[in-house]
Amino acid sequence: QVQLVESGGGLVQPGGSLRLSCAASGRIFNIYLMGWYRQAPGKRELVATISSGGTTNYADSVKGRFTISRDNAKNTVYLQMNSLKPEDTAVYYCNAKRTLLGNDVNYWGQGTQVTVST
Repeated sequence: QVQLVESGGGLVQPGGSLRLSCAASGRIFNIYLMGWYRQAPGKRELVATISSGGTTNYADSVKGRFTISRDNAKNTVYLQMNSLKPEDTAVYYCNAKRTLLGNDVNYWGQGTQVTVST
C-alpha cells in the first residue's frame, strides 16, 4: 500500500499564492507518476502531473501559474500555486500511480481545501 498525506491548503485572496505538499510513504517503489487533481462542485479535473523522470504536464487553466515539482529524497511532491483565482477554489487531491503485477493502481490522499476569496 501507498499512503499519501497532503498539506498546505487554506484561504487566500485572489492573486495570492499557496504551496501544497504531498508526502508518500509505504510501498512507493514502482510509482511512475504523481500529480494533483481538484474537485469543485460538479467538476473534477487533472491539475498537474510529474513523472518519475521529471516530465511535467499541466491543465491549460493553470499553465503559467502553477508549478509541480518533486523531492525524491523526501518522497514528496509539491504544487506551487501563484496568481490564484476564485475559480481555483476546490478540494485538491494528491494522486500516485504505481504498477503492480502488470496493472496500474491509483492511490489518493485525503484532500486539502483551497479557497480563493476576498
